[in-house]
Amino acid sequence: MIDVERSLSMAHSTASALPIPSARFGIGDVVRHRLLDFRGVIFDVDPEFANSQEWYDAIPEELRPSKDQPFYHLLADNDEQSYIAYVSQQNLVADDSEEPIDHPAVESLFHAFDHGKYHLRPEHRH
Repeated sequence: MIDVERSLSMAHSTASALPIPSARFGIGDVVRHRLLDFRGVIFDVDPEFANSQEWYDAIPEELRPSKDQPFYHLLADNDEQSYIAYVSQQNLVADDSEEPIDHPAVESLFHAFDHGKYHLRPEHRH
């Protein structure tokens, strides 16, 4: 017969021993891609990869990031267009230009841009 209490205790200690990826950036932070020419404002964070395998496999193998790190949803822009990007933490750096992001959805999610950071509208906080 299995000792349920001991099994639960062991499962809990094993689960708590697993490393939890730590997000370096937060909602409203303005970042830029380390390798590609675009910037964006973070509007959501996944603690680890949460997109499709097809999307992941489309990244050239030599550039493919590890899945066990935070991934960020960005309202992104470059000189040619605005779009939504999904980027691994290893490929982002803080943007210190203090310039706003030129994306049509920025005003629907954020209400202010202050000292290089966007502030989420109260109705989007939870």
